[in-house]
Amino acid sequence: MGRTVAVLGAGGWGTALAVHLARAGHEARLWARDAALAAEMRTRRANAVYLPGIVFPDRLSVTPDLEEALGGANFVVSAVPSHGTRQILRRVAPLLGGGVTVVSATKGLEQDTLLRISQVIEQELDRHVQVAVLSGPSFAAEVARQLPTAVSVASRDAAVVEQVQADFRAPYFRLYGTCDVVGVEFGGALKNVIAIAAGVAEGLALGHNALAGLITRGLAEITRLACAEGAQRETLAGLTGLGDLVLTCTGSLSRNRHVGIELARGRSLGDVLSSMKMVAEGVRTTEAALALGARHGVELPITAQVAELLAGRKDARTALEELMLRPQRAEN
Repeated sequence: MGRTVAVLGAGGWGTALAVHLARAGHEARLWARDAALAAEMRTRRANAVYLPGIVFPDRLSVTPDLEEALGGANFVVSAVPSHGTRQILRRVAPLLGGGVTVVSATKGLEQDTLLRISQVIEQELDRHVQVAVLSGPSFAAEVARQLPTAVSVASRDAAVVEQVQADFRAPYFRLYGTCDVVGVEFGGALKNVIAIAAGVAEGLALGHNALAGLITRGLAEITRLACAEGAQRETLAGLTGLGDLVLTCTGSLSRNRHVGIELARGRSLGDVLSSMKMVAEGVRTTEAALALGARHGVELPITAQVAELLAGRKDARTALEELMLRPQRAEN
């Protein structure tokens, strides 16, 4: 039986999830902050800017009005970039009834507070909402084209996990449940930082050996920090850790990898970002991850070199050479 869902954020991922949920039989309302974009999407029945080539199903409506989007919604999907989440949730709070499940589909950390996005949701929407996190190796364009995708859904409440699994399930979309919210969120956020480094390796044509080493040591780095924050180690070996890391470091649709490739070609960060329509979350997550690493006394060598590169203090080749020349040590 279809339910009513409000999807907040009309970028590529939010749009793809709204399309997916409408196809799954729900009444999906996609909220766009930009009224002009909302009007264009309503006319075209497509999001030509962020998800070209995908025609909207009949059950999908678009609105720039939060009240209209949220009215009578059984559950809410938040796909707003991390830096805009708290501001939007403050507007959402008075419009939301009790007992609604909010599914976070944002992969990032809040920069100033270093909080995970589910923590931001709980702070702004009080405890009367149930929170779940959806994360894993999932390019928006492939989900929208109904290509096989497997992701993780996490909540402290097993009943919430089961409901989200039921709401999102489709022949091409499989959800694995877990109670490790911390692990799922850190896997989704921190892999973006490693993907920037992977893009640099690609841009410098350093080869497959270098990329494999970077992904593997990147996973070790992500796992160290996530476990210091209370995650379960095995979660990071799963879809939201290793799975998403491999996809984001190797896939041509990866925005963060694209940033690294362009930096390796000598472009400035400002120039790269101004030419992108989408948000590359890894740029903001890098400093937040370093601050958390400092808080826990956890070493993050790849993240540290990415930060130097993003700040313009080092060029790409110097940053990667310094990684290779670090003192050698035991693997585990």
